[in-house]
Amino acid sequence: MEEHTIVLIVGAGPAGLATAACLAQFSIPYVIMEREDCSASLWRNRAYDRLKLHLAKEFCELPHMSYPADAPTYIPKDQFVKYLDSYIERFDIHPKYNTDIKSCTYDEGKECWISLACDAVTSRVVRYKSKFLVVASGENSAANIPVIPRLHDFAGEAIHSSLYKSGTAYSGKNALVVGCGNSGMEIAYDLATHGANTSIVVRSQVHIMTKEIIRLGMTLVQHTPVNAVDDLLVRMSKFLFGDLSKHGIVRLETGPLLLKEQTGRSAVIDVGTVGLIKKGTIKVLRNISKINGNVVEFEDKKESSFDVIVFATGYKSMANTWLKNGESMLNNDGLPKKEFPNHWKGANGLYCAGLARRGLAGIAIDAKNIANDILSSYDMHRCETN
Repeated sequence: MEEHTIVLIVGAGPAGLATAACLAQFSIPYVIMEREDCSASLWRNRAYDRLKLHLAKEFCELPHMSYPADAPTYIPKDQFVKYLDSYIERFDIHPKYNTDIKSCTYDEGKECWISLACDAVTSRVVRYKSKFLVVASGENSAANIPVIPRLHDFAGEAIHSSLYKSGTAYSGKNALVVGCGNSGMEIAYDLATHGANTSIVVRSQVHIMTKEIIRLGMTLVQHTPVNAVDDLLVRMSKFLFGDLSKHGIVRLETGPLLLKEQTGRSAVIDVGTVGLIKKGTIKVLRNISKINGNVVEFEDKKESSFDVIVFATGYKSMANTWLKNGESMLNNDGLPKKEFPNHWKGANGLYCAGLARRGLAGIAIDAKNIANDILSSYDMHRCETN
Protein backbone atom coordinates (compact mmCIF):
# COMPACT_ATOMS: atom_id res chain seq x y z
CA MET A 1 0.00 0.00 0.00
CA GLU A 2 1.31 3.47 -0.87
CA GLU A 3 0.33 6.92 0.42
CA HIS A 4 1.42 10.37 -0.73
CA THR A 5 1.88 13.53 1.33
CA ILE A 6 3.81 16.76 1.10
CA VAL A 7 5.45 16.42 4.53
CA LEU A 8 6.07 13.32 6.62
CA ILE A 9 6.74 13.99 10.31
CA VAL A 10 8.29 11.15 12.32
CA GLY A 11 7.42 11.49 16.00
CA ALA A 12 4.43 12.92 17.88
CA GLY A 13 6.22 14.35 20.87
CA PRO A 14 6.27 18.12 21.44
CA ALA A 15 8.61 18.64 18.45
CA GLY A 16 6.42 16.75 16.00
CA LEU A 17 3.24 18.36 17.32
CA ALA A 18 4.75 21.86 17.10
CA THR A 19 5.87 21.23 13.52
CA ALA A 20 2.41 19.93 12.59
CA ALA A 21 0.75 23.02 14.10
CA CYS A 22 3.07 25.37 12.20
CA LEU A 23 2.41 23.53 8.93
CA ALA A 24 -1.33 23.68 9.60
CA GLN A 25 -1.09 27.47 9.87
CA PHE A 26 0.03 27.48 6.23
CA SER A 27 -2.43 24.75 5.13
CA ILE A 28 0.47 22.49 4.10
CA PRO A 29 -0.58 18.81 3.98
CA TYR A 30 1.33 16.47 6.27
CA VAL A 31 1.22 13.05 7.89
CA ILE A 32 2.54 12.62 11.43
CA MET A 33 3.38 9.14 12.71
CA GLU A 34 4.24 7.85 16.17
CA ARG A 35 5.51 4.41 17.18
CA GLU A 36 3.82 4.56 20.62
CA ASP A 37 0.06 4.43 21.26
CA CYS A 38 -0.10 8.07 22.37
CA SER A 39 1.49 11.45 21.82
CA ALA A 40 4.38 12.62 24.02
CA SER A 41 4.92 9.16 25.51
CA LEU A 42 8.03 10.34 27.36
CA TRP A 43 5.90 12.77 29.36
CA ARG A 44 2.94 10.45 29.82
CA ASN A 45 4.67 7.16 30.54
CA ARG A 46 8.36 7.69 31.27
CA ALA A 47 8.48 10.65 33.65
CA TYR A 48 8.59 10.51 37.45
CA ASP A 49 5.54 11.69 39.37
CA ARG A 50 6.96 14.86 40.93
CA LEU A 51 8.35 16.26 37.66
CA LYS A 52 7.69 19.90 36.79
CA LEU A 53 9.06 21.91 33.90
CA HIS A 54 12.32 23.31 35.21
CA LEU A 55 11.95 26.59 33.30
CA ALA A 56 9.24 29.19 33.74
CA LYS A 57 6.22 28.77 31.50
CA GLU A 58 7.09 31.74 29.27
CA PHE A 59 10.12 29.76 28.05
CA CYS A 60 8.18 26.52 27.51
CA GLU A 61 5.32 27.35 25.13
CA LEU A 62 4.81 25.67 21.79
CA PRO A 63 4.08 27.89 18.75
CA HIS A 64 0.75 29.71 18.46
CA MET A 65 -0.66 28.68 21.87
CA SER A 66 0.01 30.05 25.34
CA TYR A 67 -0.68 28.34 28.64
CA PRO A 68 -3.96 29.18 30.39
CA ALA A 69 -3.80 32.45 32.32
CA ASP A 70 -4.17 30.64 35.64
CA ALA A 71 -1.39 28.12 34.96
CA PRO A 72 1.40 28.08 37.58
CA THR A 73 4.78 29.56 36.69
CA TYR A 74 6.39 26.11 36.71
CA ILE A 75 4.10 23.62 35.00
CA PRO A 76 3.65 20.15 36.60
CA LYS A 77 3.93 17.13 34.34
CA ASP A 78 0.20 16.36 34.33
CA GLN A 79 -0.71 19.95 33.40
CA PHE A 80 1.85 19.91 30.61
CA VAL A 81 0.26 16.75 29.21
CA LYS A 82 -3.16 18.49 29.34
CA TYR A 83 -1.61 21.43 27.49
CA LEU A 84 -0.39 19.05 24.77
CA ASP A 85 -3.83 17.45 24.51
CA SER A 86 -5.40 20.89 24.08
CA TYR A 87 -2.72 21.72 21.51
CA ILE A 88 -3.58 18.59 19.51
CA GLU A 89 -7.27 19.47 19.60
CA ARG A 90 -6.77 23.12 18.72
CA PHE A 91 -4.68 22.42 15.64
CA ASP A 92 -6.64 19.29 14.65
CA ILE A 93 -3.59 17.04 14.71
CA HIS A 94 -4.24 13.35 14.06
CA PRO A 95 -1.09 11.28 14.57
CA LYS A 96 -0.96 7.76 13.19
CA TYR A 97 -0.22 5.92 16.43
CA ASN A 98 1.37 2.47 16.74
CA THR A 99 3.17 3.20 13.49
CA ASP A 100 6.85 2.31 13.56
CA ILE A 101 9.08 3.84 10.91
CA LYS A 102 11.39 1.21 9.41
CA SER A 103 13.33 3.18 6.82
CA CYS A 104 13.44 6.55 5.10
CA THR A 105 15.45 6.82 1.89
CA TYR A 106 15.77 9.70 -0.56
CA ASP A 107 15.00 8.75 -4.18
CA GLU A 108 17.20 10.95 -6.38
CA GLY A 109 15.28 10.09 -9.56
CA LYS A 110 11.82 10.84 -8.19
CA GLU A 111 13.10 13.66 -5.94
CA CYS A 112 11.14 12.47 -2.93
CA TRP A 113 11.50 10.57 0.31
CA ILE A 114 10.40 6.93 0.32
CA SER A 115 9.49 5.79 3.83
CA LEU A 116 8.36 2.38 5.01
CA ALA A 117 6.24 2.21 8.15
CA CYS A 118 4.70 -0.75 9.94
CA ASP A 119 1.36 -0.67 11.73
CA ALA A 120 2.08 -2.46 15.01
CA VAL A 121 -1.56 -3.53 15.38
CA THR A 122 -2.19 -4.99 11.93
CA SER A 123 1.47 -5.63 10.89
CA ARG A 124 0.63 -3.91 7.61
CA VAL A 125 3.54 -2.09 5.95
CA VAL A 126 2.72 1.22 4.28
CA ARG A 127 4.97 2.99 1.78
CA TYR A 128 4.93 6.78 2.02
CA LYS A 129 6.14 9.20 -0.63
CA SER A 130 6.80 12.74 0.59
CA LYS A 131 8.48 15.85 -0.72
CA PHE A 132 9.77 16.73 2.74
CA LEU A 133 10.79 14.67 5.78
CA VAL A 134 10.93 15.97 9.37
CA VAL A 135 12.84 13.96 11.97
CA ALA A 136 11.02 14.71 15.23
CA SER A 137 11.62 11.40 16.98
CA GLY A 138 13.52 13.16 19.75
CA GLU A 139 16.82 13.08 21.58
CA ASN A 140 15.17 10.73 24.07
CA SER A 141 14.27 7.81 21.83
CA ALA A 142 16.10 5.14 23.82
CA ALA A 143 17.41 4.89 27.38
CA ASN A 144 21.17 5.22 27.74
CA ILE A 145 22.83 3.08 30.42
CA PRO A 146 26.64 3.15 30.67
CA VAL A 147 28.73 0.02 30.34
CA ILE A 148 29.70 -1.12 33.84
CA PRO A 149 31.58 -4.34 34.55
CA ARG A 150 29.25 -7.03 35.90
CA LEU A 151 26.18 -4.82 35.93
CA HIS A 152 24.20 -7.82 34.65
CA ASP A 153 25.11 -9.65 37.88
CA PHE A 154 23.70 -6.95 40.16
CA ALA A 155 21.57 -8.72 42.76
CA GLY A 156 19.16 -5.86 43.30
CA GLU A 157 16.93 -3.81 41.01
CA ALA A 158 18.62 -1.77 38.27
CA ILE A 159 16.40 0.60 36.29
CA HIS A 160 16.71 3.58 34.01
CA SER A 161 15.16 6.83 35.21
CA SER A 162 12.50 6.45 32.49
CA LEU A 163 11.00 3.63 34.58
CA TYR A 164 11.17 5.48 37.89
CA LYS A 165 7.91 6.91 39.21
CA SER A 166 8.19 7.51 42.95
CA GLY A 167 10.34 6.73 45.96
CA THR A 168 7.37 5.28 47.82
CA ALA A 169 8.40 1.68 47.10
CA TYR A 170 11.99 2.19 48.28
CA SER A 171 11.51 3.36 51.88
CA GLY A 172 14.22 1.84 54.09
CA LYS A 173 16.19 0.52 51.13
CA ASN A 174 19.69 1.44 50.03
CA ALA A 175 19.34 3.37 46.78
CA LEU A 176 22.01 4.61 44.38
CA VAL A 177 21.32 7.20 41.71
CA VAL A 178 23.83 7.42 38.86
CA GLY A 179 23.91 10.83 37.20
CA CYS A 180 23.78 14.37 38.59
CA GLY A 181 21.68 16.16 35.99
CA ASN A 182 18.23 17.49 36.77
CA SER A 183 16.61 14.05 36.72
CA GLY A 184 19.29 12.43 38.86
CA MET A 185 19.30 15.16 41.49
CA GLU A 186 15.51 15.25 41.70
CA ILE A 187 15.15 11.47 41.88
CA ALA A 188 17.75 11.39 44.66
CA TYR A 189 15.71 13.98 46.55
CA ASP A 190 12.50 12.02 45.98
CA LEU A 191 14.09 8.78 47.22
CA ALA A 192 15.54 10.44 50.32
CA THR A 193 12.29 12.17 51.27
CA HIS A 194 10.50 8.83 50.98
CA GLY A 195 12.88 7.24 53.48
CA ALA A 196 15.42 5.54 51.23
CA ASN A 197 19.10 5.54 52.27
CA THR A 198 20.19 7.50 49.24
CA SER A 199 23.52 8.01 47.49
CA ILE A 200 24.25 9.73 44.18
CA VAL A 201 27.13 9.30 41.76
CA VAL A 202 28.36 12.70 40.61
CA ARG A 203 30.39 12.00 37.49
CA SER A 204 30.96 15.51 36.14
CA GLN A 205 31.19 19.18 37.04
CA VAL A 206 27.86 21.00 37.22
CA HIS A 207 26.23 24.34 37.90
CA ILE A 208 23.69 24.28 40.72
CA MET A 209 21.03 26.99 40.43
CA THR A 210 17.52 27.71 41.64
CA LYS A 211 14.63 28.06 39.22
CA GLU A 212 14.35 31.74 40.20
CA ILE A 213 18.02 32.41 39.40
CA ILE A 214 17.71 30.76 35.98
CA ARG A 215 14.48 32.62 35.23
CA LEU A 216 16.23 35.90 36.05
CA GLY A 217 19.17 34.96 33.85
CA MET A 218 17.03 33.99 30.87
CA THR A 219 15.18 37.29 31.17
CA LEU A 220 18.33 39.43 31.52
CA VAL A 221 20.22 37.73 28.70
CA GLN A 222 17.71 39.11 26.20
CA HIS A 223 19.12 42.58 26.93
CA THR A 224 22.56 41.97 28.50
CA PRO A 225 25.72 40.15 27.27
CA VAL A 226 25.71 36.50 28.30
CA ASN A 227 29.08 36.70 30.10
CA ALA A 228 27.81 39.49 32.36
CA VAL A 229 24.63 37.56 33.14
CA ASP A 230 26.56 34.36 33.81
CA ASP A 231 28.86 36.21 36.21
CA LEU A 232 25.81 37.42 38.14
CA LEU A 233 24.21 33.97 38.23
CA VAL A 234 27.36 32.29 39.48
CA ARG A 235 27.77 34.93 42.21
CA MET A 236 24.18 34.37 43.31
CA SER A 237 24.67 30.61 43.32
CA LYS A 238 27.85 30.88 45.40
CA PHE A 239 26.09 33.14 47.89
CA LEU A 240 23.12 30.80 48.20
CA PHE A 241 24.81 27.38 48.19
CA GLY A 242 28.37 28.16 49.32
CA ASP A 243 31.36 26.03 48.37
CA LEU A 244 29.98 22.65 47.33
CA SER A 245 33.35 21.16 46.33
CA LYS A 246 33.83 19.81 49.86
CA HIS A 247 30.61 17.86 49.32
CA GLY A 248 31.82 16.39 46.02
CA ILE A 249 30.13 18.87 43.67
CA VAL A 250 32.47 21.01 41.55
CA ARG A 251 31.25 24.04 39.59
CA LEU A 252 32.04 24.37 35.88
CA GLU A 253 34.28 27.17 34.64
CA THR A 254 31.98 28.01 31.72
CA GLY A 255 28.94 29.99 32.85
CA PRO A 256 25.52 28.28 32.91
CA LEU A 257 23.89 30.21 30.06
CA LEU A 258 26.98 30.13 27.83
CA LEU A 259 27.28 26.39 28.52
CA LYS A 260 23.68 25.89 27.40
CA GLU A 261 24.28 28.02 24.33
CA GLN A 262 27.46 26.16 23.33
CA THR A 263 26.63 22.57 24.26
CA GLY A 264 22.93 22.36 25.09
CA ARG A 265 23.82 21.16 28.58
CA SER A 266 21.62 22.63 31.31
CA ALA A 267 22.37 23.81 34.82
CA VAL A 268 20.88 21.71 37.61
CA ILE A 269 17.82 23.29 39.19
CA ASP A 270 17.95 22.45 42.88
CA VAL A 271 14.71 21.15 44.42
CA GLY A 272 16.20 20.63 47.89
CA THR A 273 18.83 18.02 47.05
CA VAL A 274 21.76 20.24 47.96
CA GLY A 275 20.41 20.79 51.46
CA LEU A 276 20.12 17.03 52.00
CA ILE A 277 23.65 16.51 50.66
CA LYS A 278 24.99 19.10 53.11
CA LYS A 279 23.18 17.36 55.98
CA GLY A 280 24.62 13.99 54.93
CA THR A 281 21.17 12.58 54.20
CA ILE A 282 22.25 12.04 50.59
CA LYS A 283 25.83 10.81 50.10
CA VAL A 284 27.88 11.85 47.06
CA LEU A 285 30.02 9.09 45.58
CA ARG A 286 32.59 8.73 42.81
CA ASN A 287 31.97 6.88 39.55
CA ILE A 288 31.29 3.12 39.65
CA SER A 289 34.19 0.85 38.75
CA LYS A 290 32.50 -2.54 39.08
CA ILE A 291 29.68 -4.51 40.71
CA ASN A 292 29.80 -7.76 42.65
CA GLY A 293 26.37 -9.09 43.60
CA ASN A 294 24.70 -6.23 45.45
CA VAL A 295 28.04 -4.61 46.34
CA VAL A 296 29.12 -1.64 44.24
CA GLU A 297 32.78 -0.62 44.11
CA PHE A 298 33.66 2.97 43.23
CA GLU A 299 36.73 4.50 41.62
CA ASP A 300 38.15 5.52 45.00
CA LYS A 301 37.92 1.84 46.07
CA LYS A 302 35.06 2.47 48.48
CA GLU A 303 32.35 -0.21 48.54
CA SER A 304 28.68 -0.14 49.52
CA SER A 305 25.74 -2.50 49.10
CA PHE A 306 22.56 -1.35 47.39
CA ASP A 307 19.06 -2.68 46.83
CA VAL A 308 18.35 -0.49 43.79
CA ILE A 309 20.33 1.49 41.22
CA VAL A 310 18.56 4.20 39.21
CA PHE A 311 20.44 5.26 36.09
CA ALA A 312 19.66 8.92 35.42
CA THR A 313 22.15 8.81 32.57
CA GLY A 314 20.06 10.28 29.80
CA TYR A 315 18.87 9.04 26.45
CA LYS A 316 20.07 8.72 22.90
CA SER A 317 18.64 9.38 19.48
CA MET A 318 17.71 6.37 17.34
CA ALA A 319 17.19 8.30 14.09
CA ASN A 320 20.22 6.74 12.41
CA THR A 321 18.69 3.28 12.68
CA TRP A 322 15.98 4.17 10.15
CA LEU A 323 17.12 7.34 8.34
CA LYS A 324 19.25 6.11 5.43
CA ASN A 325 20.19 9.41 3.78
CA GLY A 326 20.67 11.72 6.72
CA GLU A 327 24.39 12.40 6.35
CA SER A 328 23.79 16.03 5.40
CA MET A 329 22.13 16.73 8.75
CA LEU A 330 22.93 14.14 11.44
CA ASN A 331 26.14 12.72 12.86
CA ASN A 332 26.80 9.12 13.88
CA ASP A 333 24.94 9.67 17.16
CA GLY A 334 21.77 10.75 15.35
CA LEU A 335 22.21 14.38 16.43
CA PRO A 336 22.68 17.49 14.29
CA LYS A 337 26.09 18.08 12.72
CA LYS A 338 25.66 21.85 12.67
CA GLU A 339 25.45 23.92 15.81
CA PHE A 340 22.32 25.70 16.97
CA PRO A 341 20.66 27.70 15.43
CA ASN A 342 21.70 26.31 12.02
CA HIS A 343 21.16 22.64 12.80
CA TRP A 344 17.58 22.09 11.63
CA LYS A 345 18.00 21.74 7.85
CA GLY A 346 19.66 19.09 5.72
CA ALA A 347 19.64 18.36 2.00
CA ASN A 348 16.75 17.29 -0.24
CA GLY A 349 13.92 18.52 1.97
CA LEU A 350 15.24 16.92 5.17
CA TYR A 351 14.68 18.65 8.52
CA CYS A 352 14.95 17.92 12.23
CA ALA A 353 13.01 19.37 15.15
CA GLY A 354 13.87 19.05 18.82
CA LEU A 355 17.34 17.54 18.43
CA ALA A 356 19.45 20.55 19.44
CA ARG A 357 19.18 20.17 23.23
CA ARG A 358 17.42 23.50 23.58
CA GLY A 359 14.27 22.27 25.29
CA LEU A 360 10.77 23.45 24.45
CA ALA A 361 11.96 26.93 23.46
CA GLY A 362 14.30 25.34 20.92
CA ILE A 363 11.50 23.13 19.65
CA ALA A 364 9.33 26.19 18.99
CA ILE A 365 12.16 27.83 17.02
CA ASP A 366 12.78 24.66 14.99
CA ALA A 367 9.11 24.18 14.13
CA LYS A 368 8.68 27.75 12.90
CA ASN A 369 11.88 27.62 10.85
CA ILE A 370 10.91 24.32 9.24
CA ALA A 371 7.38 25.41 8.37
CA ASN A 372 8.57 28.72 6.90
CA ASP A 373 11.23 26.98 4.82
CA ILE A 374 8.80 24.34 3.55
CA LEU A 375 6.28 27.07 2.73
CA SER A 376 8.74 28.86 0.45
CA SER A 377 9.57 25.63 -1.40
CA TYR A 378 5.94 24.50 -1.43
CA ASP A 379 4.71 27.77 -2.93
CA MET A 380 7.41 27.60 -5.60
CA HIS A 381 6.45 24.00 -6.41
CA ARG A 382 2.76 24.94 -6.75
CA CYS A 383 3.63 27.82 -9.07
CA GLU A 384 5.70 25.51 -11.28
CA THR A 385 2.90 22.95 -11.56
CA ASN A 386 0.11 25.45 -12.32
